Amino acid sequence: MGRVIRVVLVDDQELMRVGFRMVLGAQEDMEVVGEAGDGRAAIELADKLRPDVVLMDVRMPVLDGVEATRVITEAGTSKVLVMTTFDLDEYALSALRNGASGFLLKDTPPDALVSALRSVASGDAVVSPSVTRRLLDRFLGPGGGELRDAAVLDVLTEREREVLVLMAQGLSNTEIARKLFLSEATVKTHVGRVLSKLDLRDRVQAVVLAYETGLVRPGDV
Repeated sequence: MGRVIRVVLVDDQELMRVGFRMVLGAQEDMEVVGEAGDGRAAIELADKLRPDVVLMDVRMPVLDGVEATRVITEAGTSKVLVMTTFDLDEYALSALRNGASGFLLKDTPPDALVSALRSVASGDAVVSPSVTRRLLDRFLGPGGGELRDAAVLDVLTEREREVLVLMAQGLSNTEIARKLFLSEATVKTHVGRVLSKLDLRDRVQAVVLAYETGLVRPGDV
């Protein structure tokens, strides 16, 4: 068996944690190493246990998941995958801006949750074309947020800019490679350069920046 993905569950509802624990406990490559009911406890657990991924609720007492996500990702101790009951949740978008590697709804099917955790643990980010884009459309659309100066993108080559557009549209590396007639390895190189040049943590922050600068607009296909 390969590397076991160590997960900390953070949710103020114990029943939700029980459900997640049952799903993850059935996976040979996953282990729930800790649980917390608020953001402050989550920070302490992440610092102590250094799990691969923290599965983080966003609306909690004491300290919400947004601030907890910021502290954990800035410390570099773990990746964070945020979850919420609401598919149009400003807290979830704030969590993405503060370093979360993805966003899922709590009613996400078990197999999709497991897949998302594996992706985040491997260093990728979960950018759902259906869910994340709706968030961005709402909060970065007309009247929904201030645009950033697009000049920050001037460091990118034309090819890197093309790759960023396709990332923002929710395409995977494989799909981008097919679209641009490139090898997947070349696409991975371009994605890495985009993140490095723009000083971004991961793919999710790249998507947010693409919207914030107006490179991609709500409704673009």
